Amino acid sequence: MADVSDWTERHRPTSESHLEGNETQRQKIRKWLDDWKNGVPKNKAILLVGPPGVGKTTVARAIAQDMGWNVIELNASDARNAASIRKAATKGATHRSLFFNPDENDKKTLILIDEVDHLSGGLRSVSETRINDAIKVNADPSEAVQLKGDTGGKAELLKLLAETKQPVILACNEVMGLWGKSSNWRSTRERFQRLLMTINFERASKDALRNIARRVLKSESIEYDTAAIEALTNNNPGDLRALVRDLQVICASGINSIDKDAVMQYVELSERDVSVEVFPGLSELYKSNHAHDAIKLGISIDKAPSELLNWIHWNNPSIFTNKKAIDRGNRALCQSSKMLMSMYQNTAHRSWYWSSQISGLAASVVNQQDLTGKLYPSYPNFLRRGSTQGRSTIINRLTDITGASKSSVREELLPLLISLHSETSEVGNIDDFT
Repeated sequence: MADVSDWTERHRPTSESHLEGNETQRQKIRKWLDDWKNGVPKNKAILLVGPPGVGKTTVARAIAQDMGWNVIELNASDARNAASIRKAATKGATHRSLFFNPDENDKKTLILIDEVDHLSGGLRSVSETRINDAIKVNADPSEAVQLKGDTGGKAELLKLLAETKQPVILACNEVMGLWGKSSNWRSTRERFQRLLMTINFERASKDALRNIARRVLKSESIEYDTAAIEALTNNNPGDLRALVRDLQVICASGINSIDKDAVMQYVELSERDVSVEVFPGLSELYKSNHAHDAIKLGISIDKAPSELLNWIHWNNPSIFTNKKAIDRGNRALCQSSKMLMSMYQNTAHRSWYWSSQISGLAASVVNQQDLTGKLYPSYPNFLRRGSTQGRSTIINRLTDITGASKSSVREELLPLLISLHSETSEVGNIDDFT
């Protein structure tokens, strides 16, 4: 076996001919990029939406490389406030290609911004003075204006999409993360959708997984049998990146061949956490008629048990069509909530696990009427960032109990209580208030 560098990077496709899966989506991206050769198209940006590991950004980079275009990429590890986006992307996108060559008039620079669903904050813009001061290269660090976090990032992103003269591709896993969690998320969605075209990616097919596995193993000069490939693909949810990582782990000991036994041993030692995106996962859960399927779906949805309970509690009244089903669901959710209390009482978290199962049942088998057509589960308003209704009620109640001022409760007591009762508390034993 060769060195132990990351196989996902070593075997990342550099040409469209090496890509697998999402053929229709790739054709749309290729056509859109081709349209840029004839001027600025109507949609100056596209948004790629889909689960992680299916090749969203890889597709964009590979096609751009085939076309001989340059790529500027920003991801979640980069600073993405207004100044950072302006400096890295907007300036290049609103002028000629950063790498302009008069002999290559049709050569573009692709602006690729990944994980935009993790771009926090609202649409409030930052003044031009603050942005310009923050991006001054030679500014005295002690005097330079610092923009914290993602300040002004979404507003600058909208400016980029509106003014760009270069193709822009955004990518995300969960589109609601980009729209935001405030009550005006629909307005944010409309402002973005006026400026871009959305392309939804799907999980890789079994054939795509097989082809990638064979190609990687052949490149690494590792022999395999058909049963090993089938075992790999049958235990993969359609995640190409995870497939390549699995292969690297299985072959890490320097073996020259793999068989089904080696694959199954790895699967048993490290069972994959197959997570399902919340909106399609909930839609499938509500249509489930069997307890076994509902339990599996409830566990696989990419939400912690406490979050899943809140999502189902919020959506049951709008999705169920009869009061009896809602009542049965509420009783099940009450039991699920009781199960969650184990996380505050002991270190045996079986009841915490059962909570997801009961919540799954509360969204499926409690309803005796089949649900048909497309379902539209919604994001719980009380979970959205900036939701103030529940917070205000808690502050008022704590003010009455403690006799402290509202500002003291809001700024000093409430943050401590939230931290104490979070699922990943870092401030000590939640039962010990001494």
